[in-house]
Amino acid sequence: MQITRIRALRGPNLWTRSTAIEAIVQCAPEEHDISQLPGLEDRLRARFPQIGALQPQGAGQSVSLADVLEAAALSLQAQAGCPVTFSRTHATVEEGTFQVVVEYTEESVGRLAMERAEQLLQAALADTPFDADTVVAELRELDEDDRIGPSTGSIVDAAVARGIPFRRLTSGSLVQLGWGSKARRIQAAELDLTSAVAESIAQDKDLTKRLLHAAGVPVPMGRPVADVDDAWAVAEEVGLPVVVKPQDGNQGKGVTVNISTRAQLQAAFDTARSFSDEVMVERYLPGNDFRLLVVGHQLVAAARRDPPQVLGDGQHSVRELVDIVNQDPRRGSGHGTALTKIRLDDIAIARLASEGLTPESVPVQGQRVVLRNNANLSTGGSATDVTDDVHPEIAARAIEAAQTIGLHICGVDVICESMLKPLEEQGGGIVEVNAAPGLRMHLAPSFGRPRNVGVPMVDELFAPGEDGRIPVVAVTGTNGKTTTTRLITQLLAAHGLRVGMTNTDGVYVHGRQIDSGDCSGPKSARNVLFHPEVDAAVLECARGGVLREGLGFDRCQVAVVTNVGEGDHLGLNFITTVEDVAVLKRVIVQNVAQDGYAVLNAADPHVAAMAGNCPGQVIFFAQDRHHPVMATHRAQGSRVVYVDEGHIVAAEGSWRESIALRDIPITRGGSIGFQVENAMAAVAAAWAVGLPWQTIRRGLAGFASDGDNAPGRFNVMDYRGATLIADYGHNPDAMRALVQAVAAMPGQRRSVVISGAGDRRDQDIIEQTRILGAAFDDVVLYQDACQRGRADGEVLALLQQGLQGAPRTSYVTEIHGEFIAIDHALARLQPGDLCLVLVDQVHEALEHLRQRCAETSSATAGAA
Repeated sequence: MQITRIRALRGPNLWTRSTAIEAIVQCAPEEHDISQLPGLEDRLRARFPQIGALQPQGAGQSVSLADVLEAAALSLQAQAGCPVTFSRTHATVEEGTFQVVVEYTEESVGRLAMERAEQLLQAALADTPFDADTVVAELRELDEDDRIGPSTGSIVDAAVARGIPFRRLTSGSLVQLGWGSKARRIQAAELDLTSAVAESIAQDKDLTKRLLHAAGVPVPMGRPVADVDDAWAVAEEVGLPVVVKPQDGNQGKGVTVNISTRAQLQAAFDTARSFSDEVMVERYLPGNDFRLLVVGHQLVAAARRDPPQVLGDGQHSVRELVDIVNQDPRRGSGHGTALTKIRLDDIAIARLASEGLTPESVPVQGQRVVLRNNANLSTGGSATDVTDDVHPEIAARAIEAAQTIGLHICGVDVICESMLKPLEEQGGGIVEVNAAPGLRMHLAPSFGRPRNVGVPMVDELFAPGEDGRIPVVAVTGTNGKTTTTRLITQLLAAHGLRVGMTNTDGVYVHGRQIDSGDCSGPKSARNVLFHPEVDAAVLECARGGVLREGLGFDRCQVAVVTNVGEGDHLGLNFITTVEDVAVLKRVIVQNVAQDGYAVLNAADPHVAAMAGNCPGQVIFFAQDRHHPVMATHRAQGSRVVYVDEGHIVAAEGSWRESIALRDIPITRGGSIGFQVENAMAAVAAAWAVGLPWQTIRRGLAGFASDGDNAPGRFNVMDYRGATLIADYGHNPDAMRALVQAVAAMPGQRRSVVISGAGDRRDQDIIEQTRILGAAFDDVVLYQDACQRGRADGEVLALLQQGLQGAPRTSYVTEIHGEFIAIDHALARLQPGDLCLVLVDQVHEALEHLRQRCAETSSATAGAA
């Protein structure tokens, strides 16, 4: 068995809506059925008993090594605590080659699981050792390191529950919620609403305390100190005991409390100084340590924090008791778990010494041994929920403190005896406020009721009913998708929206190109949805990107499928039939929002059949309103778009709206059939988005099929009285559509300039010139810039083969070089002729044609 390729499917894909690892696996003949490998399953289960049942890829089939790899990769992740359930093995058309797909939640974990699953199989085959426990621990540790922490995760989970999409921007806790102009960002428990000034104030504990004191919020007295002598002077001034802490610290680092002697002060000062150059001394407030969580204008949670401690049993030493407590599965080494392991470090040993104990001391039964003075969860403390106990006056002081500093999410640290009465009555006070507070103590308290604090945080970012989404229109098909994408973009822009568009020409935002090349994949889609100036997105979704990585979005409002026809790129990436192409194209239909629409070509049976896979509603379009699919759909009161008496008509029940084809320039008065279909698809998409019909009319009227609006898509020019048409058609369906279109245009002698894409099947290349040979007098063949794996001259030979016995063609020539071929064809043109140039280097070829047309215009003007 050999894995030849692994890739991550980061969005909805051919197999599942979940993220997944796809591996291409080659198995030797004897590996197609593990029953032919004696003892393999027993050796496998001996090494990894949790692998579960081994299922074949289809009914009546045997279990291959690829199926075993699938089961192992999924089970390893499941044992590591990853919430994964989906996996599949698919036998390809290539004998012994399988596609193994396994869900993941963290890409790094999914990749490693596939790698370790292969090692497990190799160990079972070779009867060598494999330590499954170590591998599972490795995967669990990687998952804890890479996944979003509990604080950020609670906000993300709350956003997802509201249907808000999210994208992790870094490997840390910076996350975008929503798309485009409606997107917001969080970093841990901090919102993009909060200013850097407010965060800076919160970092400065002395400034914070002075501002709170000025606002009438009770705080302990104290100030920053320069040295130990100054610290002792402050201690005597405010009264012992005192607290020493870094002025800009966090998570309780460097904090020492309840200091009552100069020796203790010296040690505490040195500790604080190791974390910050500036040290504060303030009066110690007796009582319990509480954390109050304020979001916006409300208190949403409160917890009492207790310092790390163990309870003596008269048998175990302090060190042993710490080890026992740390066995709690809720305790981990970082922030990915509800609690943190207790550390028996120098600070803990010093705290023990103050009680006359050492790590080896054996506390008596019931003796409470505190290992730190501060109660932060990050140092091993525990938490008890007290939200329901908070007195309204304490809540009011906490909210006032947050607003005084300017924090939208604020962790307010309070020291007092109880939450049941006002601070002033019990001599308590607010000792600190925290930006980006940890949420673990509220999400999973050691004792008491958990609080879903992510919900109010999302509510602070997004108003009720908002989901952070912008309209997303996804477009796919064999032909016409780029023109349709551009036309839909034009209609949305006519409504005043700033539109982000991706297609095979580049990425455009609000009319400005920000990237070039073939940008019809998921990466470009994600970049558009990330852009802050995008109010709506129109995304061309080509087959390659969906196969390679899946979709760049979780769902769309509108999915447009222009056609499937005979398909394209057949034979690549195990897509070998038209049915395979249809299954791939319908991925965008399967991921339409429940309140969205699929816009489907009713005249294409493969596209029409996708209606059953749409979670939302369907708009069918076809030129023939009497087509059975159209008639049935309309009879059911559903939306259809068709052509009637020179108009594109949108109908729903008895309601109708029509737009004259003469007012849609790209259709040339309705004479260009494929452009009529593109216009119908665009009209249906705009209708689905909810654009006003007056806006749709205006947008259609302003879209011309020229090199600016739709480069390489039936661009018509004049050359010395001859008609030039430049198009990027490159498959048999496109050739048929182009032949039909030019047949409606005047032209005495007709010529065509064509090459062929080397990554198509032989029969597809041959079929193109077979179609053209019946419609054109002159055929100029050229070898394009990239042969895509073909030998020199191979494509030209196939094109020549298609012209054998051509009923109309009387002149055929071969030329190396696209521009030379174009110039050769132009030189043969006479006024009244027509020439179709099938361009390869779209923008370069269009510029070349423009220059040639401009030269003849100048020469004509000069002669006049």
